[in-house]
Amino acid sequence: MMLKTLGMSALALGLLSAAQAQTAAPAVVVQRAVTEAEVVAAQQAWCQALVDISTAHAQGGQAAAKALAEKVIDSAYGYQYGAVLFKPTLTVNPQTFRTTRAGALAYFVGGDAAFPKDTGFALKGWTQCRAVNAGVLIAGQTATTMGKVHITGKDGKVTTVDKTWQFMKDDAGRLRIVLHHSSLEFAGS
Repeated sequence: MMLKTLGMSALALGLLSAAQAQTAAPAVVVQRAVTEAEVVAAQQAWCQALVDISTAHAQGGQAAAKALAEKVIDSAYGYQYGAVLFKPTLTVNPQTFRTTRAGALAYFVGGDAAFPKDTGFALKGWTQCRAVNAGVLIAGQTATTMGKVHITGKDGKVTTVDKTWQFMKDDAGRLRIVLHHSSLEFAGS
């Protein structure tokens, strides 16, 4: 009788375990592969942010532009994870490269005594911005792009820069810029 009761108990536990396994939460799937659509959206967001910072400056001055630029840098770039390899368009030695958030902010909006040559690239009255990729290399959770960015000023003049970006997905699945190289097109002689 005791064996029969133990056998029934074991059977009941086995059935209960099987039932619990069937009702357990599904496995968490982590998908960090980057898509081309995400890359293009991130580039469009960067372009819109540049125009928005210029607009904020025109409407509310340097303080408004700086507040918005801080939000943009914190949401678009990966400085909270470490150094970002950022080489802005119009920088000179000894401050050509901006691997820190402070350096990026100074480049975009100026006003930082530690970066005295920065006048604020994003404050130049940009009204439109468009990225055109020559190539997109997607490798798992990173994507690298190379192409042109066409930026229109308030006078209608278009400035074109050569731009390389590398994006990486953060833990929340959002793309972050971890490399940003920009330079004026070579004009030749």
